Amino acid sequence: MILCEAAPSIREKLAQRVRNDHRIAVIGADEVAGLADASLDLVIANSLIQYLPREELGELLDLWRRKLKSSGGLVIADVIPSDVSLARDALALLRFAWQGGFVGAALLGLGKTALSDYGRIRARLGFATYSESEILGLLRNHRFEARRIYPNFGHNQARMTFRARPD
Repeated sequence: MILCEAAPSIREKLAQRVRNDHRIAVIGADEVAGLADASLDLVIANSLIQYLPREELGELLDLWRRKLKSSGGLVIADVIPSDVSLARDALALLRFAWQGGFVGAALLGLGKTALSDYGRIRARLGFATYSESEILGLLRNHRFEARRIYPNFGHNQARMTFRARPD
């Protein structure tokens, strides 16, 4: 298994966490291009594409397609639809926290987020949002056969998950 994380501090923590399992490698995003073509069985991009400009997502789709075996698969999860607001995201988190017994931690996290620059940054930079048809079209344009799958991988069922295979 290869875990890829772009943020150096998180990547280091992840590497430390799995350091005793030699079946798991932790790499940076820049190292994916160096993997052998047609060497991966599955690529999972969970809660990622909202942070990427559309052009960069297209480049990643091309890269992932090259790295996937012809029988391989791609899962893109936690895709934010165009109509999902920050408030709806927060409500979904609180519902999940209530079910999981961590309401206090979720409220604390939401409070810290509210007091941080996150809202202003999200408003200024925006998150990439997509309709179901936009994602399916984008995947088709990058030579993937795709469909939406249910449920979404994440706790927020207002978001979407897609499964794709190289065509």
